[in-house]
Amino acid sequence: MDDSRDMFGDTPPWKDENEGSPSAAELEAAGQSALFGGEPAAAPAAPVQPETPPAAKVAPAAAPTAAPAPAQPYRVLARKYRPQTFAELIGQEAMVQTLANAIRRDRLAHAFLMTGVRGVGKTSTARLIAKALNCIGPDGTGGPTIDPCGVCEPCTAIAEGRHIDVIEMDAASHTGVDDVREIIEAVRYAAVSARYKIYIIDEVHMLSRNAFNALLKTLEEPPAHVKFLFATTEVDKLPVTVLSRCQRFDLRRIPTAMLAEHFARICVKEGVEAEDEALAMVASAAEGSVRDGLSILDQAIAHADLDGEGRVRAAQVRDMLGLSDKSAQRKLLAAILEGDGPGLLDLVAHQFALGVEPIALMRGIMDLAHRVTVAQVSGGAADAPSAEERAAIEGWAGSLKAGQLHRLWQLLLKGHEEVKSAPDPLVAAQMALLRVMHAADMPDPGTLARRIEELASRAPSPDMAGQAAVPAAAPVAQAAPRWAALVEQVEHHHEHVAASVMRMQVRVIELAPGLLRYAQPPGFKEDIAPVLRAALAKATGERWQVERAAGEGAPTLVEQDEARQAADAEAVRRSPLVEATFAAFPHAELVGEDRQAAHGGNRNWRR
Repeated sequence: MDDSRDMFGDTPPWKDENEGSPSAAELEAAGQSALFGGEPAAAPAAPVQPETPPAAKVAPAAAPTAAPAPAQPYRVLARKYRPQTFAELIGQEAMVQTLANAIRRDRLAHAFLMTGVRGVGKTSTARLIAKALNCIGPDGTGGPTIDPCGVCEPCTAIAEGRHIDVIEMDAASHTGVDDVREIIEAVRYAAVSARYKIYIIDEVHMLSRNAFNALLKTLEEPPAHVKFLFATTEVDKLPVTVLSRCQRFDLRRIPTAMLAEHFARICVKEGVEAEDEALAMVASAAEGSVRDGLSILDQAIAHADLDGEGRVRAAQVRDMLGLSDKSAQRKLLAAILEGDGPGLLDLVAHQFALGVEPIALMRGIMDLAHRVTVAQVSGGAADAPSAEERAAIEGWAGSLKAGQLHRLWQLLLKGHEEVKSAPDPLVAAQMALLRVMHAADMPDPGTLARRIEELASRAPSPDMAGQAAVPAAAPVAQAAPRWAALVEQVEHHHEHVAASVMRMQVRVIELAPGLLRYAQPPGFKEDIAPVLRAALAKATGERWQVERAAGEGAPTLVEQDEARQAADAEAVRRSPLVEATFAAFPHAELVGEDRQAAHGGNRNWRR
């Protein structure tokens, strides 16, 4: 048995116990010599080991120190706090209740469509549904449940994204028919280890038209073991044929207050202190998106760590987001309402120097005007994080009228659009705010109408000169009805030139059957008797004696019309309502329906 002593750990007789194996340096030198033909380097002399006392040989070697575990890479808050149960999914109670009832009653649809804005939990909801349908419980005997255990093999595999029967596909990078064809061919086979084979297709609206058409039949009548879960932000781009085959859930934006509470809980878990106002700013900037809010909160925590205290402060969040200071917003609105132009410009310049963008400045004032309006309408406590801001909002809500607030909002909204499209946003913001300031003290149309009515009721009665103007023109209008009838008769016989001459140049001195004696207005010297004689003879069938005589005569028909119009205009001008209007607007101008303004002939007048 001496030849087999190595079976028990002893060294065989042909192996020298003191013979050393080649070191790494010797192997490297041998490789270099083989490659380049050099002499192999001499092996380094083995170090002389000091003689060890017998006692030291018996003592066991010290146990090696355990190496520290490698540090886990940092996970952003949006991934770290992704909902793992439906209880952690905030703001979607209606959808959770519908799914819970469907699972309890075994009325599960074969296709679900989750739609909504970014970051409200569409993909997370799809994964939670996959867990709920495939959970088997801690003991392995459970069925579909709205509260998956999270510890069974399907739950853990789905949470880690490695379950073989839960296939997640990004439609943005797999848009063609070939990608859908792979799904169609795979649905024929049963699930490998889960209860259901689930296909999660994210951004499903990115599929091509042919891909949608290829999926329709399978989507309408899939095998019993297959469930489709779609997620999209643009549901209007999906064909109606796909929408009609899915059970649709519209995920809502998360309210700002709920987001702030959610962020506060996360800060507690992370061991970070945060001011309530700072969390409210983060929640407001998230615009209803949990993912956007967590990304901003992650940045705010990192920004706060540089301060040394590790506390998320409102001032730091405001600087990070480029928001205008709340107190500065109140000062700006106060300057607008008080008409303080220099102070307004100084405040805008100061905010711009601090890094606040003009568009953010306009948005902040608009938000403040909106909260003042809401506080005025609701009559309750103002929505404000601080007592100082709440008092200011409630004060403006009590002192300003509804018409002023609505006009303020319209002017700010117009200014916001101008700032957004202007080549120099700062200049546009200054001009827009100055315009709002000058228009803030103007009365609204209802107040202006009441003021005009009050002035009209107190105005004196029209003087007698205006009343005498109409009777003065009345005899002229009554003295010439026969001459006006003759002119119309001449015009009826198509003597338009003669009729025009009769209207403009004939001042009747004497008019009788067959006799016309007339005078002409200043500036007319031509002999019109032959024209009048021929026209009257043709119109009446009689011979006329037409003579030009000395004297004034009655005004021409044109002069009578002008006198009548002047009298009407004077009567309108002397009416109490118009006089009150001119008193309120001294530079106003009265424009008739059939003429333009005297000094604005090229204006586009609106009546």
